Amino acid sequence: MGGKEKVRNVLFVLLGVLVLLLKHSYSGLGQEIVQSYSGNLSISFSTYFLICFSSDHWKQNKLITAIISLTIVELFELTNGFGIMTNTYDTIDLFANLIGIILALAVNQLLTKNNSKETT
Repeated sequence: MGGKEKVRNVLFVLLGVLVLLLKHSYSGLGQEIVQSYSGNLSISFSTYFLICFSSDHWKQNKLITAIISLTIVELFELTNGFGIMTNTYDTIDLFANLIGIILALAVNQLLTKNNSKETT
């Protein structure tokens, strides 16, 4: 993993954490939805980019990275925060987690494709 990609991944992890921290201060259109599900979406997004640091093998296969990330966040939901955190479970959380992983996968794919065009 190149230095540029590491920095990008860290920024995406931090972006997800920032959204999680700021979600309760949002007020506006769809406030209840944003406050209920943006944390799931943003942390799932962050988890994908965090997993990219774990193994070059996983990083090479973005689908494996997505599956591992989705497994982690869904197990977090289903086990009530792995028994170490309190988690408010809602079945829509599982869907929001999936959307966050799909978004991360799409962003990563788009940036990887654009990066490969720049180097050719």
